Amino acid sequence: MVLVSALLAALSVQAVVAAPAFDKAIPPRGCGNHPSLRQVTKAEQTFKQKLGAQGISTLSDDTTGETKRISLPPVLPLTTSYIDYSAIIPVQWHVIEAGSDIGQGHISEEMIHASIDVLNKAYAPAQLTYELEGFKYITNATWFNELGPETDVQTQAKEALRVGDAATLNVYTVGFASGAGAGLLGYATFPSSYKDAPKDDGVVIRYSSVPGGSMANYNLGQTLTHEVGHWLGLYHTFQGGCSGQGDSVDDTPAEASPAFGCPTGRDTCNSDDKPDPIHNFMDYTYDSCMDQFSPGQIVRLKAQIATFRGIGQLSPTESPSGTKDPVRL
Repeated sequence: MVLVSALLAALSVQAVVAAPAFDKAIPPRGCGNHPSLRQVTKAEQTFKQKLGAQGISTLSDDTTGETKRISLPPVLPLTTSYIDYSAIIPVQWHVIEAGSDIGQGHISEEMIHASIDVLNKAYAPAQLTYELEGFKYITNATWFNELGPETDVQTQAKEALRVGDAATLNVYTVGFASGAGAGLLGYATFPSSYKDAPKDDGVVIRYSSVPGGSMANYNLGQTLTHEVGHWLGLYHTFQGGCSGQGDSVDDTPAEASPAFGCPTGRDTCNSDDKPDPIHNFMDYTYDSCMDQFSPGQIVRLKAQIATFRGIGQLSPTESPSGTKDPVRL
């Protein structure tokens, strides 16, 4: 999308196991991450300041509110040369269930491991590896049904369960049956939010979206890939629509609204000559339609986690050869 930074700015976001059908209704993909323009602006300013303190330049909005971008005086441009590192991210998985049946959220250990396999395939181009450090089952019907964004139920559950530091990925599987989370497939916190709310940090997904789950079109594990993208600092590809700073990544085409299904050739913005990024993990299409992060998203997410999560280090190295095409799996 329209460039705000070459990497760019951010918020301060297989083995298949058979399972019986247990979701009565299959809603379209829904994610609970919808930061306001004010929240995005504040987060981007914080990110920019932290990069600047390291002598790394970005691009900035102009003061007129137009889509045009103006560059700051160059220091050291943030490019792939800064994020040429690999990292292992520990995962703590919390299976919140209403009972011992799969229809009550009791996903199997095999499903959890299959989810980690999906993550590792998706993030291999970013040189990120996820390792399951631990998992446990928690029977609490209230948490399972009512846990959602910015709720007392979420606070209670996460304060009781979350472990590790900013670099530890905590995953919670729930039912999203009622309350603020009703109908969601997932939501996550952004890297820049950790400092002010460390216990809130993590990813929450619907239990039936894991590999082998019953949620038709959304049961290949890509809901976790999508939400972890937020946890690493990525916005939706349709963030901001056709104008403004968009998702703060310059190689994802502008998109007016989320795409559902797998609408080949969809193009909702006339501001560019590129089709919508329907195959991007940060859109809303079917799991089977998602297969890529762009090179710019990879640069951004690695700079985000190095800046806010202490994962990796931003240090210039010889820039590796790359491609302008999206990284396909």
